[in-house]
Amino acid sequence: MRHTLSDVHYGRQNLPAGMRLLVLHILLIVAALPLRAQHMEKIVDLHGHWRFEIGDDTAWADPGFDDSDWQLIRVPSFWENEGYPGYDGWAWYRTRFTVPGKHRYNALYLNLGTIDDVDEVYVNGHFIGFSGSPPPNYMTAYADARWYYVPFEYLHFDAPNVLAVRVFDNEMSGGISNGDIGVYLQRNYLFPDQSLRGTWKLRAGDLQEWKQPSYDDSRWPTAFVPLYWETQGLRDYDGYGWYRRSFTLDDALADERLILLLGKIDDVDQVWLNGRSIGKTGKMPEDGGYYVGSDSYNRLRAYFIPRGILKRRGENVIAVRVYDGFLHGGIYQGPIGLIRQDRFRTWQNRHPQDEKSGFERLMDALFGN
Repeated sequence: MRHTLSDVHYGRQNLPAGMRLLVLHILLIVAALPLRAQHMEKIVDLHGHWRFEIGDDTAWADPGFDDSDWQLIRVPSFWENEGYPGYDGWAWYRTRFTVPGKHRYNALYLNLGTIDDVDEVYVNGHFIGFSGSPPPNYMTAYADARWYYVPFEYLHFDAPNVLAVRVFDNEMSGGISNGDIGVYLQRNYLFPDQSLRGTWKLRAGDLQEWKQPSYDDSRWPTAFVPLYWETQGLRDYDGYGWYRRSFTLDDALADERLILLLGKIDDVDQVWLNGRSIGKTGKMPEDGGYYVGSDSYNRLRAYFIPRGILKRRGENVIAVRVYDGFLHGGIYQGPIGLIRQDRFRTWQNRHPQDEKSGFERLMDALFGN
């Protein structure tokens, strides 16, 4: 079911249209703030001169495209200050960067600062994220901090990578305007004992039979986890979606107390392992869920697995029901996998999650939830 901003209930009342727009702009601005608060270390500096061309052609996302005749402009800077005064419309940026091999398998992020107004980002031809919306459903994101998670599977290490950024400017200044541009490493990342990241099954819709381990999902589309589902065939989709994944338990974990890590999910989720419920975060719409004032999208999913659920031999099946209220959706950030309970407890004690974020407390104050 497709939901628009006007369909979303804020607390126990529907806000007037003007207030809904105000709240949406607040959300857009603060959406990236949790990333800033994490322990980020810049490992590649992307300030400098990038290739630039006005116009729009999807072939320009291809890493093999020859951009040698494009002009060079300074990043970050408004393109109006780089020889394109008065230009509004589409344009593309391209550059190349190298990540040292010692950072393979780490949690890596691309920080593109702020971009006026709308952008889509491609790394080695892979669509990794976007902010704002171009016409005909135009919505600026000029004030948003662009932090994009980059799966290490999409990168070449100790070799050049191609970054392509498609930008739409509606009025006034445009382009990659400011910020500490670069590739960053998350230093407090939690590595699972058995990774489950990679190819999962993903289907839009909602049927309870999809939680059953015997259900045949062989015809479902596949998606990379973790990464927003909008980058993988569900662009502009808000509503229910289900993920499924089969795996065999590592022998070294057979006698351990284990926790299933599902990273971060936008917005709420329910999880089954071999047909048994093991956890949920947030409230589904049928339970009165709403998505402004809630920080469920920014909470690490960690679900203890009771003994007797996991099979020591043979296939285990994870089913994850997700509801996205608006904007981005899906399992979008790691870690994804199984971890020993004692290791998780140690990490958790060093990196506790807040009971409520400052933004959630602000929404409580505004709307009395």
